[in-house]
Amino acid sequence: MTAIHRMVEACRAGTNPALIARLSSGWAVMGDQQILAGYCVLLADPPVAHLNALSAADRNQFLTDMGHLGAAVLQATAAVRVNYAIFGNLEPALHAHVHPRYADEPEAQRQSNPWSYDWTKAVRFNLAAHATLLANIREHLQAVTLVQGENCVP
Repeated sequence: MTAIHRMVEACRAGTNPALIARLSSGWAVMGDQQILAGYCVLLADPPVAHLNALSAADRNQFLTDMGHLGAAVLQATAAVRVNYAIFGNLEPALHAHVHPRYADEPEAQRQSNPWSYDWTKAVRFNLAAHATLLANIREHLQAVTLVQGENCVP
């Protein structure tokens, strides 16, 4: 069982403090390390090994939900863009990274991917410290999904 499986189980049980919302394809959560404020992850539910393990319809829904989450993060933060990443090499269960990118990032990092930062120095997600940001992302995610006629449950 991967860390992704454990996070999905915690979301299902309602015990994941980083939970933003349930989307059609899975769970939107705040990233454990807020290397960039508003960093989120979309966890597929049910968990699958990778994107191509999904049917075409489920794959399209996951990618649509990833875009909705990115739009919500962009609206809830002062970001200038959002970077998306799907790897699964370390944790072989489908999940997508959604990274807001900011104009005030150091130039070397601004022009690179988010893994160029020193993640050992990242601020850890803490509900008390990040509750407002989480609520703002949830609010924008609900608005985005309602416009699209889809379901988003906090």
